[in-house]
Amino acid sequence: MDRRQFLKDLGIAGAGALALTSPWLSAFATVDDSAHERCRLGMIGPGSRGRFLLGFLAQNPKCEVVALADIYQPSLEAALDIVPTAKTYKDYRELLEDKSIDGVVIATPLNTHYQIAMDAFEAGKHVYCEKAIAYTMEETLALYKKHVETGLVFFTGQQRLFDPRYIKVMDMVHEGIFGDINAVHAYWNRNNDWRRDVPSPELERLINWRLYKESSKGLMTELACHQLQVGTWALGKLPVRVMGTGAITHWKDGREVFDNVHCIYEFDDGRQMTYASVISNKFYGLEEQLLGSLGNVEPERGKFYFEDYAPAPAPAFVQMLMEWEDKIWGANTFAGSSWDPEVASKNPGEYIMGVAPDRTIPGSDGTQLLTEAYVEAVCTKHQPPRIAEEGYYATQLCLIGHEAIVQGKALTFPENMKIDYEPYATSVA
Repeated sequence: MDRRQFLKDLGIAGAGALALTSPWLSAFATVDDSAHERCRLGMIGPGSRGRFLLGFLAQNPKCEVVALADIYQPSLEAALDIVPTAKTYKDYRELLEDKSIDGVVIATPLNTHYQIAMDAFEAGKHVYCEKAIAYTMEETLALYKKHVETGLVFFTGQQRLFDPRYIKVMDMVHEGIFGDINAVHAYWNRNNDWRRDVPSPELERLINWRLYKESSKGLMTELACHQLQVGTWALGKLPVRVMGTGAITHWKDGREVFDNVHCIYEFDDGRQMTYASVISNKFYGLEEQLLGSLGNVEPERGKFYFEDYAPAPAPAFVQMLMEWEDKIWGANTFAGSSWDPEVASKNPGEYIMGVAPDRTIPGSDGTQLLTEAYVEAVCTKHQPPRIAEEGYYATQLCLIGHEAIVQGKALTFPENMKIDYEPYATSVA
C-alpha cells in the first residue's frame, strides 16, 4: 500500500486521537524533509521471511541493501537475485565490521536473535529484529536495555502496528465506540506440518529449526507473538497471570514443539485474553476477536459488528413457534426462546476500511509500511515512540505463556521483567 494513500485512508492528517493510539506513525512525519537521505543496510538471515522483507527494502529509494550474511549458501544465492550487488558473508560478524553499514535486519532462527542483535548494537548498528526478539525473558530484557543504553533505533517484526485496519480499529476501540472491551479471543489455526524440504539429513535442524526445542518455542513465539500484542494494545494494560496447556497430538514426526497450544491471560480487573493455535485444522483460520459491551471487532477479517443490530422480522411461522414456546416455558426465562440463540449469523457487520481486505497484495498486513518506517528511522537516527516497547512486551507475553504451558501451572508476570512503559502502567525502580 502506498504510504500517502495509507495515511489519507486513515485520516491521519491532524488526527490527534489517532496519533495517541499509534504514535509510532510519527516515523513518517519527516519523509519529505529527509527526501535526500539514504541509508545502507545489511540483511542477516535472508531465508524465506528475510527475502520477503528484502523485496520491500530493495524497492525503497532511501535505502541500499549492501550486504547479506547467512550460513546457508542457497539462501544467499536466492537473496542475490533481489540485490545482486550486495556483498555476501558466511559469518555475520564480518558484515558488522563494515563501518559504512548503518543498520541491519535480522531474520534468523529464534535462538540466534539475542546474540546477533547485541553484537549489532555493540557495532553501532541500528536494528530491525524479527519477532520474537529473543529466546528467553532474560535475554529479551537485556536486549531492550541495550537499545536504551546505546540510543540506537530498535524495530521488531510486529507488522500489525502498521496495518491500516488495526490502526483504525484501535482508534475506534480507544474512543469507546464498542463500549468496554471485556474479553479478547485470539487464535491462529493451520493444517500443515510446518516442515520444509531438506536436501540432506544433516541440514534437518538447520532448515526445520522451528520444530526443535533448542532453537524454537513453536507456536507461541512464531504466531502468538503477533496476536497477544493486539490484545494488550486494545486493553491498554499488561496481564498479571497466565496459564496454559499444549501437546503434540497430530504431527508425530519427531518434532519437539507442540502442535496445539491454549493459554488464558488474566488481567488485574478480571478480564481475560485467550489464545489458541492448532495446526491440524485450518477451517477457522486466524483472528483476534475484541468483545465489547456495544460491539465486536474482527480486525483480521477487517470487520466490526454492533450489538444492537436488528435483522428483519422473523417469518410468520417462526413467530408462531416463539409464541407457542413462550406459552409452555414462559417468555424470556433466561436468554430468549430456544429458536433464537444468541448468535451473530445474521449480522453482516461493516468493513473497517470500507471494503474487504485484499490479502493477495504483498505487504498488505503492514509489513511494507513497517520496513518503510524502519528505513526512515535509520535515515533520521530517530526512534519512533512505543515501537521497541510494544515489541518487548509482545515477546515477553509469548515467552511466559510458553513457560506456563511447559511448567503446567499458572505464572505471574515477573516484576523484574517490567520496563518503564506508561501505556501499560509498568515501571521500574
